[in-house]
Amino acid sequence: MVNTAPTAPILCTFSSNDELQNALAQFIVKAQKESIEKKGRFTVAISGGSLPKQLARLIDNPAVKWDKWQVFYADERVVPLDHEDSNHALNTRELFSKVPIPHQNIHTIDPSLADDLEELADAYEKELIREFAMKDSARFPIFDLVLLGIGPDGHTCSLFPGHALLSEEDRWVAYIEDSPKPPPKRVTLTLPVLNHASRIAFVVTGEGKADTLHTILDEPEKGLPASRVRPVNPGHLYWFTDEAAASKVQYPRTPFKL
Repeated sequence: MVNTAPTAPILCTFSSNDELQNALAQFIVKAQKESIEKKGRFTVAISGGSLPKQLARLIDNPAVKWDKWQVFYADERVVPLDHEDSNHALNTRELFSKVPIPHQNIHTIDPSLADDLEELADAYEKELIREFAMKDSARFPIFDLVLLGIGPDGHTCSLFPGHALLSEEDRWVAYIEDSPKPPPKRVTLTLPVLNHASRIAFVVTGEGKADTLHTILDEPEKGLPASRVRPVNPGHLYWFTDEAAASKVQYPRTPFKL
C-alpha cells in the first residue's frame, strides 16, 4: 500500500529578512539541482503579492540555471499582462526582467480570452498538459517547486476561505469571477495540483500575518485555504517566515539546513 498521507510541515524562522532571502535562494537552488539531475528541467509555479521581492537572491546568482526553468503562475488575475494587478507583470518587474530566463520558459495566461473565463482556464490547463502530461503522465502535474504566499484571511493562490473552489477535485486550473479581493476575475491552480507538488514553500513575513499563521499551523482544523495545502507523500511543505510572522505560532520550528 502506497503511503500518500501528507507529510508534516517544516517551519523555518529567520531573525532577519536577509537571512530568510539567503536561505530561500539556497533552498531553491538545491531543488533546481536535484530536478535538473533527475529530468533535465525545473518546473516552478509562482504566485504574486510580496513573494517576488523575496526572490532577490536569485538575481546575479551563478548557480541558477535559468534556461532549465519552466515557470507557471500559481494564480493570475485576468488583466492584460502589463497591468499593475498582473502577477506576471509583478514577477517580471521584480525578478524576470533582471535575469536571463528565456521568454518562452515563462507560461502566461492568454488575456485575449478574458471574456470567456472557462476558455481561458482551459487554455492555461492545456499549457500545463503540454509541459507535464506526456513527460510525467500522472493524474495531476507534479511541480518540482511551488512558491506561495498567504493573505491576511488565510487565502493562497486565488483560493479563498469558504469558496466552492476549495472542493474542486478534477481540474488543474479553475477560474473565479467573484474574488473577495479585487480584481474579481482570476484563474488559479487547484488544491489537488498544489498537493501533488514535490516541494511547496510558503514565504510569510511581518507581524500583520501573525494571527493568520497561528491559525494555519496551530489550528489546521479550521480549514483556512493555506492549511489545506499539504502535499501528499513524498512531497514536502516548508514555511519560510520571519520572527514577527511566527510570533504567535506554537508549532515547532526546525533549524534551516540543506
